[in-house]
Amino acid sequence: MVKYGLDYTRCRWILPLLLGIGVIFGIIGLAGWAWLESATVPYVQRASLWQTCTRPDEDSPWNCEPLTTWAWARGAIGTILTGYIIFVICFALAIIAFAVSLLRFNFIRGIGGLLFVSALFLIMGLVIYPVNYTETIDIIGIGAFGWSYGFMWTVAIMAIGLAFFFCCLPNYEDQILGNVKPDYCCGTP
Repeated sequence: MVKYGLDYTRCRWILPLLLGIGVIFGIIGLAGWAWLESATVPYVQRASLWQTCTRPDEDSPWNCEPLTTWAWARGAIGTILTGYIIFVICFALAIIAFAVSLLRFNFIRGIGGLLFVSALFLIMGLVIYPVNYTETIDIIGIGAFGWSYGFMWTVAIMAIGLAFFFCCLPNYEDQILGNVKPDYCCGTP
């Protein structure tokens, strides 16, 4: 990335921008209704992170009950929210790190470490939720994961990928800050 023309002044906001997109995806995932749903029409069952709803047929109203009555659901919600809050903190720290004129590369490596922790919490919660949901609550018909659940997996995958970038970026500190003479040919100067 650095070798082929990463100009620090032009590209310094790419990583915070990607973190911001991840924050938006997380909001969509946490607020969405389609974590698990029945895959066959008519849709008679759906679940969000917060509640599960069923109805006998297409024309009936939804009967919803909160998932927080089960311990596994409180655990899944807690781990997902912890991972997401750490992700949001990393977004704020990245804006601070890239906004200052003198970039602190050890600070950036710390953001990468926090992103790995965020990804760990998100993945734990995203595995706990469907496994225990399908064991505890009977799914009517064929169940399928919905788009909201997919958005939260996207946040977890983005956290892993961005963590690698944040951890590896300090290795190219001299090239990014312009402390190395550019090599325009195939040899050494």
